[in-house]
Amino acid sequence: MPKDHGIGASPKRREDVRFLTGNGNYTDDINMRGQAYVHFLRSDIAHGTINSIDTSAAAAMPGVVKIFTATDFEGVGGVPCGWQITDRFGEVMQEPKHPILAEGKVRYVGEMVAAVIAESAEQARDAAEAIELDISDLPAVVDMKAALADGSPKVHDDLTSNLCYDWGFVEENRDAVDEAIKSAAHVTTLNLVNNRLIANPMEPRVAIGDYDRPSGDHTLYTTSQNPHVIRLLMGAFVLGIPEHKLRVVSPDVGGGFGTKIFHYAEEAFCTFAAKACNRPVKWTSSRSEAFMSDAHGRDHVTKIELALDADNNFVAVRTDTMANMGAYLSTFAPSVPTWLHGTLMAGNYKTPLIYINVKAVFTNTVPVDAYRGAGRPEATFQLERVIDKAAHELGVDPIALRRQNFITEFPYATPVAVEYDTGDYNATMDKLTEMADFDGFAARRAESEKNGKLRGLGINCYIEACGIAPSNLVGQLGARAGLYESATVRVNATGGLVVMTGSHSHGQGHETAFPQVIAEMIGIDESMIEIVHGDTAKVPMGMGTYGSRSLAVGGSAMVRATEKIINKAKKIAAHLMEASDADIELKDGTFSVAGTDKSVAWGDVTLAAYVPHNYPLEDIEPGLEETAFYDPANFTYPAGAYACEVEVDKETGKVSIERMLAADDFGNIVNPMIVSGQVHGGLAQGIGQALLEGCVYDSDGQLLSASFMDYAMPRADDLPNFEVDHSCQTPCTHNPLGVKGCGEAGAIGSPPSVVNAVVDALRSGGADVTHIDMPLSPARVWEAMNG
Repeated sequence: MPKDHGIGASPKRREDVRFLTGNGNYTDDINMRGQAYVHFLRSDIAHGTINSIDTSAAAAMPGVVKIFTATDFEGVGGVPCGWQITDRFGEVMQEPKHPILAEGKVRYVGEMVAAVIAESAEQARDAAEAIELDISDLPAVVDMKAALADGSPKVHDDLTSNLCYDWGFVEENRDAVDEAIKSAAHVTTLNLVNNRLIANPMEPRVAIGDYDRPSGDHTLYTTSQNPHVIRLLMGAFVLGIPEHKLRVVSPDVGGGFGTKIFHYAEEAFCTFAAKACNRPVKWTSSRSEAFMSDAHGRDHVTKIELALDADNNFVAVRTDTMANMGAYLSTFAPSVPTWLHGTLMAGNYKTPLIYINVKAVFTNTVPVDAYRGAGRPEATFQLERVIDKAAHELGVDPIALRRQNFITEFPYATPVAVEYDTGDYNATMDKLTEMADFDGFAARRAESEKNGKLRGLGINCYIEACGIAPSNLVGQLGARAGLYESATVRVNATGGLVVMTGSHSHGQGHETAFPQVIAEMIGIDESMIEIVHGDTAKVPMGMGTYGSRSLAVGGSAMVRATEKIINKAKKIAAHLMEASDADIELKDGTFSVAGTDKSVAWGDVTLAAYVPHNYPLEDIEPGLEETAFYDPANFTYPAGAYACEVEVDKETGKVSIERMLAADDFGNIVNPMIVSGQVHGGLAQGIGQALLEGCVYDSDGQLLSASFMDYAMPRADDLPNFEVDHSCQTPCTHNPLGVKGCGEAGAIGSPPSVVNAVVDALRSGGADVTHIDMPLSPARVWEAMNG
């Protein structure tokens, strides 16, 4: 019988009550007395020299409070990058300044040039339209290959070129990889594009700056996945505000998908302007602004080579990738195509030699950074597409080829510097085979043929790295922040708990899942536990939520803090029962003395902690509150096997997803319902990338896909009923919960399975197709079908 509480149960998400009844507290719901509104005048050209900005007419318009340009920010730091990459020659990356408002030049469509603060949002917008800009157009560079060519226009005049870095990993393997590929029995080569995406969370970004002049305290309310990191970066490196004078609050957030991890110039502006105007300043992004100001994702162009011996064993992998950085370096942008991508190029396979080369390129486009999966989808897509192509070239079953090359012994040290602690890739493939009914596929294909459709089957595997850690290692790799997590557990006198976590919830269900863990440890009802997050004035310094880290890292910090609570509570209980604390047991919310009938309830012990009449204070201080910081010893490594069945319309090239199946190993599962929901969401986004979504610029740097009229998002009727399973569990060996992370798996595993399925369908119809770049629009599929 399924559990009804604690770890492994699926209680309904408690936070959904306020969301579904319209009682969520999002940043845009916050309005402060006397607040003004800001509208940003953004560049409508991709590259140009700013000759003049005439604000005189705008300043005279009704309601205008103040107009800012770059001259108002002299002496203010630029928006910092949080990760520094060292290239394969030992040189640090080129890192241009990212000003809050454009200085001297504009470098992409959407860059902020001026800001108007007015009594209403409408007045601010009207006044911004009255600003006269004189900008001389410069040639824009959008294509990465062109950007690296000799004589290409430079995005940043003070840099030597548009190359941010040329990264090689593992550099010592390069010659051995070259030789292995040269002498291999078979080499499969594939050129592919990982298409640029725009995250489009349901809630656009919002920032409200407030300043209290008597105390000198700043407060920023913002739509962020990690408020402490925003406080650190903005306070220390941009505005020079001491951390104790800067509070960052990130309340309910309507989705992030990576794009709300980063520190944006709008946040720094609102904080700065609130002090300058001596009143709160609010900005709410329009959807049009979001398309051209939120960090974009993916945008890699790759050549991958897979070498096999005469027995079809993988012997080497070599990749060459160009990764688009956009016009400036966003917070974690340099790490995405390097350490979050290159270290996963072994995949699920025991390939002995791997070499990754990545050239990061500046272009006149919106900055690019982490998007759901962040580097791992790019690695998985390359690897799983080239393996499928190799299986076709060799005439072997793609599942058998994968099984032959699976890693089967753990721990396993890959040639790209990570160690998988545990896994069972055959088990997830076995489960997928059981779910998918591969034996019945021929009959399903025949039925589709009768209806004039081509049916294809695609399968793939994936592995990802979650809970990026440990801090000392990532610091050596260029991270400019720690990657631990924190938790403070405060027990009230009557037995209820308040848990203050550095993790942030923006759709993950933390307020439901975290209490399940603590309630299981103590043996109390989950309703007695409250989760507090998102306010730097209330919670200890933490690193936020991204990279599927919340439970593996943040949950582990809670476990450690709760263990301290229990240990202290046992000492109090021992005094109350006149026993040794070594003999005290805690079960179902009751402390007992082992081997006796003596017991005392949880609530009695917590009350005694605050009313210390029955134990010596020289041994135990009053109160029951503990804090823990948890820094993982290693990544966690979720893995899985996915399958997709598609139908392709022969006349139009339209693809429909008929089945989507996911067999995942997430280690131990706290809330199966929430896990399934996370996988469903990831699958939807992965299918969106594979079939629909694509951010497009023209050669002048104009964003052509700048609205939902031109950027296709997946809708309900684009998706099938997903079939998901997470019963294959190999617990993580190095965190106390044995969990691995699940939030990004669906977005990592689904794109290659969709593309593999479409290619298979077209081949079944006689087309000589090796690859189609995403998104697989009807036009692209029809063109591939018809040569």
